[in-house]
Amino acid sequence: MESLEIKTVEMHTGGEPVRIVVSGMPPIIGKTIIEKMNYIRDNLDYIRKMLMNEPRGHSDMFGVILVEPDTPEADLGCIFIHNGGYATMCGHVSIAVGRYAVDYGIVKNLKSPETEVTLQCPCGLVKMYVEYSNGKSGITIFKSVPAYVYQLDLEIIVPGFGTTTVDISYGGGFYAVLSASKLGLDLTTSSVEKLKDAGEAVKDAVNKSLKLTHPEGSDLAFMFGVILTDGNDEFSDEPTTQVSVFGHRQVDRSPCGSGTTARVAQQIKRGYMKLNQQRKYQSVIGSVFTGEAIQEVKYGPYDAVIVKISGRSYKTGTSVYTVETDDETGKGFLLS
Repeated sequence: MESLEIKTVEMHTGGEPVRIVVSGMPPIIGKTIIEKMNYIRDNLDYIRKMLMNEPRGHSDMFGVILVEPDTPEADLGCIFIHNGGYATMCGHVSIAVGRYAVDYGIVKNLKSPETEVTLQCPCGLVKMYVEYSNGKSGITIFKSVPAYVYQLDLEIIVPGFGTTTVDISYGGGFYAVLSASKLGLDLTTSSVEKLKDAGEAVKDAVNKSLKLTHPEGSDLAFMFGVILTDGNDEFSDEPTTQVSVFGHRQVDRSPCGSGTTARVAQQIKRGYMKLNQQRKYQSVIGSVFTGEAIQEVKYGPYDAVIVKISGRSYKTGTSVYTVETDDETGKGFLLS
């Protein structure tokens, strides 16, 4: 590894960290966003480990490498990174990048009451609508790629938890969605370690039971995470709580943007929600996203919906990260 100097903008959305890599990356080769993601994974993964893992990060760090998009429709390209690798979509990061694009002059044509920002993500184009007034940005809404249910009531055997059923839903990434009570857990009283154990076990069980496919190819066809819910599925004005477990035992502090998208699609399919109904989704730390299915579409063989998710991101600082050539520990490690 050569000596590096990586500059970042640091933010959080609903308590979930966002480390935005703005400069210092070596050349990234690839004509498409998927090719660029795969090139970083195969050739520059040491940078992900250096930025996400200790001593600069931690086991629940999340980030994004900004790249040139390969379509003129997009303002920015996004490669999402975390402790376990790469994501095809990340809603909480997209919310932060939307605000970053407005506040740092990436988008020149600022409009009030909201400015549109288009992100090219590995899952497709994601439209952002950033609240903007009197020189200040605020709440950001993103409009998802088509979200759909892949399979309902998949029966799995979860070691340590028994036999249960999950719904497999796609919101830019694939999630297994189930009530925590099916595993004998409670989101308000079970420890975070127990939730991590459960999420990891469910994901492993799904991977053993199901081979995923995706209308746009195998690069998008993998199980990203597990959404453990409080079981409050019927539509209500009260928030429903959920926890996203993904990556290598990573827990989202926010309600999870792509996970909420997947859950909205699942609730539409189950008949718990209708089009144009807004519902609040709450994380275990109390941060809230609002989700709403706004349009029915066909996506390959699937009946899908376009979902709007709204949330708020905040700046936490800027950083310059370095690693010296002989610093083996500094290349990144995790204790858990």
